[in-house]
Amino acid sequence: MTEKRQTPKLDELTKGPWPSFVTEMKKVQDNPMVNDLLGQLERSYNEKIGHWKHGGIVGVMGYGGGVIGRYNDLPDDFPECNEFHTIRVNQPAGWFYDSKTIRKICDIWEKRGSGLTNFHGSTGDMVLLGTRTKELEPLFSDLTSIDFDLGGSGSDVRTPSCCNGKARCEWACYDTMKICHEVTMHFQDELHRPAFPYKWKFKFSGCANDCVASIARSDCAVIGTWKDEIKIDQKALQEHYVNGGGVDIARDVVNRCPSRCMSWDGTKLEIANEDCVKCMHCINVLHKALRPGDERGAAILIGGKAPIIGGALLAFTLIPFIDIENSLEDIYEVVEEIWDLWGEYGKNRERIGEFIQRIGLGNFLEQVGLEPAPEMISHPRTNPYIFFELDGEE
Repeated sequence: MTEKRQTPKLDELTKGPWPSFVTEMKKVQDNPMVNDLLGQLERSYNEKIGHWKHGGIVGVMGYGGGVIGRYNDLPDDFPECNEFHTIRVNQPAGWFYDSKTIRKICDIWEKRGSGLTNFHGSTGDMVLLGTRTKELEPLFSDLTSIDFDLGGSGSDVRTPSCCNGKARCEWACYDTMKICHEVTMHFQDELHRPAFPYKWKFKFSGCANDCVASIARSDCAVIGTWKDEIKIDQKALQEHYVNGGGVDIARDVVNRCPSRCMSWDGTKLEIANEDCVKCMHCINVLHKALRPGDERGAAILIGGKAPIIGGALLAFTLIPFIDIENSLEDIYEVVEEIWDLWGEYGKNRERIGEFIQRIGLGNFLEQVGLEPAPEMISHPRTNPYIFFELDGEE
């Protein structure tokens, strides 16, 4: 058996009240790959130098995504993790598993790789950390035999993810898991074969609580909403207000409404629904008395991203409302128009939100065939000069 690497600096990270990745790695240090990985990381802490390098494209036959190639630059010192490729595996919608399935995945990974996993990565995938090039094809075969596929990596559609929607949440305005699955299946080619200027992420949230942070972390956010009036149970309001509920409706609800569309006289709550922005705050607080309306669907937002090249962006509304469960073909058409434009004129590593900022929203909408709408603004205007394009007709 190989002697275990000594890691005094890493061991410092196991002290204190917080969970530590070092503790988890030490549990499987008998694996030679993990043993060398710990030694290499200890070296990096001592030298203040990262010892990973990108060694070119590596993957499975026919796919351009799903495998992130990783090599170290100290192959003689740490030969067992000289190749340490990361595998992204497309997760089930809503991250629902049974224990039998997880055991199958872990058995495959212990056989083909380091045994280290990350459930889940930022994109949503199961992340399997550390395998050799020769194991990629057998690993892919093993995964497909239990009905799992690789996820997205590189400049492609990243693995779509969603909240668990109607499976567990009473506020979900559409079936997020169904739509996430259908979109994943529809865009298989775009998911596995990078062809874009940069990554594209779909995320699906059942309501504006946005439990998968789609507005901040996805290029295309599909967020559940409704068109008709919020449903109010005035009798149940008294349970919140009087019968030990402890809610100060004026302070905690009315005064915190972002569009100031509510009023409360001590006995009755009134809502100016035409001014409501469907933010869910009042429903979250008065969960016994308020519910979303019956005409439910989704808003489509575009352009969210984390700060990599440019700064962070929140997605803005592209389509204010769509009956998402019956109109998926319309979404596919719009998305594919956007991809055609972005693919033709986008710069390398330019996300769609940055692309729209560069060419201007007006030009973008004109090219993808959408009419401007007031809901599309991302922030209040700062320029008092407004110009209209005339088409020559009075």
